[in-house]
Amino acid sequence: MSVGRKIGTIHGVGLGPGDPELMSVRADRLVRGAAHVAFFRKAGRAGRARAIVEGMLRADASEIAMEYPVTTEIPLDDPAYAACLSEFYEHVAARLRDIALAGEDVVVLCEGDPFFYGSFMHLYTRLKDDVPVTVVPAITGMSAAWTATGIPVTWGDDVLTVLLGTMPEAELARRMGDSDAIVVMKVGRNLPKVRAALETAGKLDRAWLVECASMDDETAVPLVEAGNRAAPYFSIVIVHGQGRRP
Repeated sequence: MSVGRKIGTIHGVGLGPGDPELMSVRADRLVRGAAHVAFFRKAGRAGRARAIVEGMLRADASEIAMEYPVTTEIPLDDPAYAACLSEFYEHVAARLRDIALAGEDVVVLCEGDPFFYGSFMHLYTRLKDDVPVTVVPAITGMSAAWTATGIPVTWGDDVLTVLLGTMPEAELARRMGDSDAIVVMKVGRNLPKVRAALETAGKLDRAWLVECASMDDETAVPLVEAGNRAAPYFSIVIVHGQGRRP
């Protein structure tokens, strides 16, 4: 590489929970000005991140759809799952690296916040030592979820714990029992397990299920009224703290 050659920047841009009006000013500016826009999606789907920015992209923007090779087809604890995704992230990182080394910037659309359970993190670790990478933080899905319930999530000295529905039920129940306020991410098909763990922890009656927070199809109901079913991908369970208040 010749001295002084321009290298492009890869921007991991947090779009927030789903409502375009909840994007930051910086995110809006980068998205509207981007010549290259990359986004994750499931094969055969339009992609939620891409849908959020519909109507915002330049007419001549080059779009790079990064399609997951696997989502729920292989169990998370199967070594084949990690191997498949690792190869995928290496491939798409190489593609973005080549664009940056050619002197072009790339905006990677990220649902929620890029550094909070986001796929962009796997690109960041593979790219940050080779080309400039910036990250634009965003409102998280859990923030939109507890706002949708209309109830403050933490008071005074409440401790907030973020858990994953993919965790073993006994571990979920233990951590729920030790927490004042709770957010459970990655609910989906794990909802019956999350419900059972909350019941064991004695907090089922305080739990809410929020689906598609900040989006047009947003719903927020007490979990005891939601039934023992699977939930959509964009679902979060909230248990509000009851701590000190004046």
